[in-house]
Amino acid sequence: MEPSRHGPPPSDRQGLTWLSQVRLPESGTCGLPERKDRGGEGAGHLDPHDRLWRVAIDGQGRIAALHPIAPGSSAAGIDWQGDWLSPAGVDLQINGGLGLAFPELTTTDLPRLEELLELLWRDGVEAICPTLVTCAVEPLREALVVLRQARAGHRPGRCRLLGAHLEGPFLATARRGAHPLAHLCEPSLAALQERIGGFFGPDEGAADGTARHGRQPMDAARAGTVLSHQADEAIAGDGTPPPSRSAVAATPDLPPTPGPAWPAGAAAADIALVTLAPELEGATAVIQALGRQGVVVSLGHSEATETEASTAYDAGVRMVTHAYNAVPDMHRRAPGPVAAAALRGDVALGLIADGVHVAPTMAVLLQRLAPQQVVLVSDALAPYGLADGLHRWDERTLVVENGSCRLEDGTLAGVTLPLLEGAIRLARWSGRPERAIAAATVLPRRVLGERRPLTELLVGRPLAECLRWNQGAGGLSWRRAACV
Repeated sequence: MEPSRHGPPPSDRQGLTWLSQVRLPESGTCGLPERKDRGGEGAGHLDPHDRLWRVAIDGQGRIAALHPIAPGSSAAGIDWQGDWLSPAGVDLQINGGLGLAFPELTTTDLPRLEELLELLWRDGVEAICPTLVTCAVEPLREALVVLRQARAGHRPGRCRLLGAHLEGPFLATARRGAHPLAHLCEPSLAALQERIGGFFGPDEGAADGTARHGRQPMDAARAGTVLSHQADEAIAGDGTPPPSRSAVAATPDLPPTPGPAWPAGAAAADIALVTLAPELEGATAVIQALGRQGVVVSLGHSEATETEASTAYDAGVRMVTHAYNAVPDMHRRAPGPVAAAALRGDVALGLIADGVHVAPTMAVLLQRLAPQQVVLVSDALAPYGLADGLHRWDERTLVVENGSCRLEDGTLAGVTLPLLEGAIRLARWSGRPERAIAAATVLPRRVLGERRPLTELLVGRPLAECLRWNQGAGGLSWRRAACV
């Protein structure tokens, strides 16, 4: 029996606590929405905006089962009054916090980094791809080593470090934004090897730092001989495929048998995501080399036309970094990379929903155009968690005011707002909280290879590690979920 099977759930048994009148956020995948009877917009039975669920919690506080409630009926249990249940947030683009800039990390920063991970957890974020903006080779490699050390020391109550997001250095000069010109370079396998040789991609990384399946660390020189990454396959922690739908606990009569919280590659890799300008000469070879290692390649800081972007998507680019920013805008005669991605339906669209990087109207328009593709990112910088004012960023000064970060010349550089604040703002602008919640909590996981339906993703998770969202008179709000 599957978690979303229609009809009444099996008889309650002792030791289970039931939540009732629970909603789930939209949770489809770029180009492949889930069935409506699993909370998505694919072929099915009911608008997911109106579906209600009954959720069983076992004696250890873990989610044991989810059952849809028939339209027009009620069910026993603690009444959540239509609040949403979701996993915690996932931030694919965050540059630092508490005064730490990830590209500047050294081993002496580990205690402060742990404090930052605890802050992120308190801010409702379960995992991040720590973002390393364009910098010199030596500090980049040192930062990757420090992040590997911190990843190995993960503990409960801290945000998890996934593979890093390298934003640069293969960027278009005219679209570099706040990236230092001195460290940009033309894409090539040699330049890639110089920066990440010896580090692991998602198809190679293992939790203990060793190569998976007998492979060696990332080596661009041999990229052409590595087996292609299967983009739609989430690999379990022991190297096996994820459990089938029928294998996941569906009833309270069986103990929950959750798959891993993360596909092993994303949780173990040194590098999970790379932003580059695909129109640059030499970029195609780099895209293909990264793709063979399971690294997600994202178009960003790019001058790509619609045609060039479409070619890049065909070559394996699977995301647009902070859509609308540092890429050509959508124009009636020059649609550009964002329009090309939205039209395809299988390319994620990163969005900074602070209302400054992108006007609220344009953010809502993009989500209406591509609801399963918009993925919220914070793009938070080192002053995240600190007060407004002047802050150092490499050799430059950041001016932080009302959550926005700018260089002294006025160049917009990032934010200090938490990821989930973006979901709250997007929900307020759009009136579609279920989409905004998914954009911050579920859809980022799809970018990294998670393919389980949301019901299966939730089964086995501690309820206290999930989020409860309420749409009240003051707007959308969240708190850690509990049996109350």
